[in-house]
Amino acid sequence: MFLRLAEQYRSAVEDLILSLQALAVSLKKQGHVATCYTCGDGRDGHGASFVADLGDNHMVRLLVSDFGISWVESRNGQELVKLEGADAIQELQRVVLVLQPSTETVAAPTRTSPSALPAQP
Repeated sequence: MFLRLAEQYRSAVEDLILSLQALAVSLKKQGHVATCYTCGDGRDGHGASFVADLGDNHMVRLLVSDFGISWVESRNGQELVKLEGADAIQELQRVVLVLQPSTETVAAPTRTSPSALPAQP
């Protein structure tokens, strides 16, 4: 049972990394500054660092690896929000909806706690 769960988690990480790479490309095409760096060969772990500049010194970073998922949002170098796991992925979904309102994306539940970003329309 645990081996199956571990493999499912690794698969989810791989899917998330592919999605982050595609998101970085899409945001760049819209004129945003965004990058997604990957590391690992998949055998001894795999990870990615996604960073996007939302303007006005407002940055978001999502770190993904076999060890966990974390979200950090900052403005002027000051950390505003830090989330882990599913909450980090939900916040990424909310930001995508704010930055790409015309793009259809898979809807994820939004967080109920306040954030530095404007509320979802």
